[in-house]
Amino acid sequence: MYAPGYPPTAPRRVPSRAWIVSMRVLFTVLSVFSCGMLLWAPLMRLAIVRRRALDWWLTGLAFAFVVVELMVLGRDGSDADAHGIDFVLIPLLLLAMVAAPTHYLVADIRHYAQLTFRNTGGTTVPQGYGYAAALPPQNPGPPQPAPPQTYPPQQYQQPQPPTQQQPHPAPHPQRIDQVRAELDELSDYLRKEEGR
Repeated sequence: MYAPGYPPTAPRRVPSRAWIVSMRVLFTVLSVFSCGMLLWAPLMRLAIVRRRALDWWLTGLAFAFVVVELMVLGRDGSDADAHGIDFVLIPLLLLAMVAAPTHYLVADIRHYAQLTFRNTGGTTVPQGYGYAAALPPQNPGPPQPAPPQTYPPQQYQQPQPPTQQQPHPAPHPQRIDQVRAELDELSDYLRKEEGR
C-alpha cells in the first residue's frame, strides 16, 4: 500500500554519431531516389525512434498517399491525354518528396539533441548544431522526495589541555565573550539610532 513507487527508468542510450548520420543519409536517399514511392520509410523510422502517435499517423498518411498515387498514376494508358488529376497529383508527389525527408531530418536531429541533453542532466550543451543550446530542460515528472539522511550519533569528547603536540590551541572563551560584548554594544547603538 505504501510502496516507494516505480523505480526510475534508465536513460535511453544514444547510438554513435556515425550510426545516426548513416541512418539519416540512407533514409533520405531512399525516399528521394525511389521517386517518392518509399517516402513513408523515413517517417516510419522516425515513428519507431520517437514513439509518438503523431509520427505513426504521418507514416500512415504518407503510405496511403503513395498507394493512391500508384493507383491513379499507374492506370493503363488507353487515354493518350493527361487527366486533370495528374496535374494535381504529380506536383503533390514532388512536394511530398521534399517534405517527408525534410521533416524526418529536422525531427531526428531535434530528437537526438534532446536525448543527449537529457542524458547529460542538462548541465552541458551538446556539441553540434546551435539550436540545441536553446532547448528547455525536460522535466521527467514530479520531483521525488529525497530519502531522509541519517547521521551517526556524535559522542561528547572531553576537552584536553593543550600539549606540546597540538600546534593550534583551542579558542579561548574570553575572545567569545569579548565579541558578544561588542555585538551587544553595536545593537544598542543601532536601536538608539532607530529611535531618533
